[in-house]
Amino acid sequence: MIDRINRVRKAMQKDVLDGYLVSSPANLRYLTNFTGTAGIALITPDDAFFITDFRYMEQAAEQTSGLKILQHQGDIIGEISSLIDQKQLSSMGFEDQFVSFAEYSLYEEFFDVELAPASGLIERLREKKEQSEIETISKACQIADAAYEHVLKMIRPGMTEIEVANQLDFFMRSLGASGTSFETIVASGVRSALPHGVASNKVIAEGEMITLDFGCYYQGYVSDITRTFAIGDPGEKLKEIYHIVLTAQNMVLTEAKAGITGNQLDQVARTYISEQGYGEAFGHSTGHGIGLEIHEGPTISRMNEFSLEIGNVITDEPGIYIPDLGGVRIEDDLVVLENGNHALTHAPKELIIL
Repeated sequence: MIDRINRVRKAMQKDVLDGYLVSSPANLRYLTNFTGTAGIALITPDDAFFITDFRYMEQAAEQTSGLKILQHQGDIIGEISSLIDQKQLSSMGFEDQFVSFAEYSLYEEFFDVELAPASGLIERLREKKEQSEIETISKACQIADAAYEHVLKMIRPGMTEIEVANQLDFFMRSLGASGTSFETIVASGVRSALPHGVASNKVIAEGEMITLDFGCYYQGYVSDITRTFAIGDPGEKLKEIYHIVLTAQNMVLTEAKAGITGNQLDQVARTYISEQGYGEAFGHSTGHGIGLEIHEGPTISRMNEFSLEIGNVITDEPGIYIPDLGGVRIEDDLVVLENGNHALTHAPKELIIL
């Protein structure tokens, strides 16, 4: 963890900060490896403190390294204030996108330091994954792949979407997942036109397209995969749409590499889908980063003019959605390499009609 803390210190120097307060659970895990629910870290140029209460002192000692562990006896705000005075901090960054207004009000009242909104400092560092992180994400992807194969074997007409989602979620847990990355999407028939159609009580029927978008947490890191398949013949229109989406998705796989911008990669899928006459039916971005959180940088969207870097882990997920008919989305997780990428998800992508 000390290497990560030192990288935070370098970022602090660039932003002219002599203190940085870390309260986001994902950023705390990244910097400290702490998995409990009560704690905060203060990073300075020559020290790193982790502050928690009596319940987590032993856990913090076991999980963290490179930080001085402090137990706050009363209010944690008072302990932070004492450290600010002790270290004679003049400017302290804090995670303004995570801190509530009530917490900020306490900061202003009790901290004798210039407060600097500095969200994103650690998130930017997290975008470039270490090999150990990639290996953990890969395991989460293997679990998701196996879960898709499980669904193909057990799904049948007459089941509800919620029944399928529960089967899928429980199966991932049986393989070692600690939970789902997000609420599992099972969208069948006309509901597959809903990009985020979480599982409902709808009964799955013969001749319907079914979109599954799901993933799991494994040792703190996520997977995120989407597959669309059919039970019975879904009709020529949806089969046409499926092959357009699959082609666009594979085009992104071909082009994703270090140096291409998020906007350029988004346009690979968007231009092709538009040329096929479905541009208006593809309303979301082509992808996003994953890691400790299901949505993190870099984004594969029109808004991102920054280049991808070696070690980014991104999704590739174009889709087409037609109201009152249905939709198709196909998604893989990719590690960005110097001259290409490596897919971490390997579940079959050809149109499967059960």
